[in-house]
Amino acid sequence: MLNNDSRDLRTREQIRACMMQALKDNDAEGYSKAFDEMMQRVAADLAAENEQRLEELRQSADAAILAQRGVRQLTSEERKYYQSVINAMRSANPRQALEDPNLVLPESTVNSVFDDLQTRHPLLSRISFRHSAGAVELVMSENGYQMAQWGELCDDIVKELLARFVRVDTMLRKLTAFLPICKAMLDLGPEWLDRFVREVLYEALANGMEYGIVAGTGNNMPIGMNREVGPNVTVTGGVYPVKAAVKVNDLRPETLGRLLSLLATDQSGKPRMVRDVILLVSPTDYFLRVFPATTVQAADGTYRNNVLPYPMEVLQTLALEPGQAIIGIAYRYFAVAGTAKKGKIEYSDHYRFLEDERVYLIKAYANGMPMDNNAFQTLDISDLQPTAMRVEQAQASTPGTDASLAGLTLGNLTLSPAFAAATTTYEAATTNASNVIRAVPADAGATVEIKVGDTVIANGTAATWAAGTNTVTVAVTAANGQTTKTYKVTVTKS
Repeated sequence: MLNNDSRDLRTREQIRACMMQALKDNDAEGYSKAFDEMMQRVAADLAAENEQRLEELRQSADAAILAQRGVRQLTSEERKYYQSVINAMRSANPRQALEDPNLVLPESTVNSVFDDLQTRHPLLSRISFRHSAGAVELVMSENGYQMAQWGELCDDIVKELLARFVRVDTMLRKLTAFLPICKAMLDLGPEWLDRFVREVLYEALANGMEYGIVAGTGNNMPIGMNREVGPNVTVTGGVYPVKAAVKVNDLRPETLGRLLSLLATDQSGKPRMVRDVILLVSPTDYFLRVFPATTVQAADGTYRNNVLPYPMEVLQTLALEPGQAIIGIAYRYFAVAGTAKKGKIEYSDHYRFLEDERVYLIKAYANGMPMDNNAFQTLDISDLQPTAMRVEQAQASTPGTDASLAGLTLGNLTLSPAFAAATTTYEAATTNASNVIRAVPADAGATVEIKVGDTVIANGTAATWAAGTNTVTVAVTAANGQTTKTYKVTVTKS
């Protein structure tokens, strides 16, 4: 009778050695015993191989069923990793087990998390978001519009082109995701632990990065879309200043057109196409203000939501307070994120452990910044009015009377005194041939006219300086067409 319990049997190599020795010794009985043991060894090996194949078939069938149910299937490396994590978390000393340097989250799992961030998250899926395992140096063009050069490519043109590229170091900032794992969850197997880890990582990164991208101060976190950036910005204690908000009372074509015109040139004064526009608002503001202002009733009685004069996407974010909004060019925000050591799970002492629960952590790193100062503009929508699309006599809203500026820049020139909305007279000195003048009205309904001497120039374009004294006047007319304010800058070119 064959005994298929392989634990009591020697290996085939050992049995072969016994059979060979029996032949050499002419030991018929010893050879018969060895041969009988070899048959048991072969039977045990075949039984084990058959069981393994049956298990593979069961796993294959289970995988097909789970795939139909939307459960992500693991690679062999991922399955091995999660099984090792499960064993570590069940051990008496999980810290020691998790300190194995080879026990790191496979890169394919990390990539899956960042793929989800780039496709599922409303905001992160629209900005320039990159996955990186370390610090990134971004080479960025300052030109919003490049034009081919005809004729010889002279040295001056080469210098002009090269001068428009800048290097930006994106030092990654740390995020920590805590994973409170109930011991009973370990019994669900590798697939469900993988799903739990990926979902927790997704939520931690998505929420942490969303706040930083929208309203981050720049101090150990990303620089938010609502912040001033550029070479002339004064950074205090690592904190970038908040942009002055433009008051917006309606979303009519002329109002949005003025706002979008502020995005249509980069901070170098180069024109660019305005596309991928997003409007960020708080959930409360969306339903109280933006929803009534962008919903119209069709002739068939149905309603159309998010109807705007220019293609843009309205996104809700918890990072903004009620009354605040941001309009901007989504792809002009750059963000990068990654995990430490491919995503090593560590034992945490920061919490008291319940009897059936342990807390672990994964360290992730991220950063981000607007690519130029003109790509995003903060808005004050606290008095945004509902749209009026029905044909009926209605009381028109009272036009605004604010004729002040929210911001005034002349390229990289330093204004003296520093700009303030109530101050109308400034001085500046330059050795440049020209600088870009950009005036941002405090009220989107106001109009701006810029003159250098007697010459009118478009807002956001370059002014050419003559030697000596140059007078820049910025005339602002409020939405009511009557209230005006004039700002004057005396520019001395040496």
